[in-house]
Amino acid sequence: MRAVVQRVREACVLIRGDSVGAIGAGLCVLLGVAADDDEATAERLAGKVARLRIFANEEGRFDRSLLDTKGGALVVSQFTLIADTAKGNRPSFTAAAPPERAEPLYETFCAALESEGIEVARGRFGVAMLVEIANDGPVTIVLDA
Repeated sequence: MRAVVQRVREACVLIRGDSVGAIGAGLCVLLGVAADDDEATAERLAGKVARLRIFANEEGRFDRSLLDTKGGALVVSQFTLIADTAKGNRPSFTAAAPPERAEPLYETFCAALESEGIEVARGRFGVAMLVEIANDGPVTIVLDA
């Protein structure tokens, strides 16, 4: 499982022009589920995201987490994060979990964040979306579980 975590001032997901999920300050999490991931992996990665200290304290140092700031999380499923580009110019997605396996793990990840007290907005699984973010910093971290 891989997460691209972006600190944002605001973020939203649009489908055909309609907003289906939005947050103010917090984290936009693009989540890729691999074929060998399981519920424990999803829960462990959600804990890392919740506790990732990438928000500034009073001295401007990265010392506060999403739990500390009470920010929201916009979680968007993105199987392309599991791409293998080792051979040729066309990415291979064979290591990505099939949708019937990935969607429940995506939901497990979201539920684990919610169980930490984080407000979670979601994209729609398996649907083409427009993700709008205002990356704050910019700060972008890649987490592998």
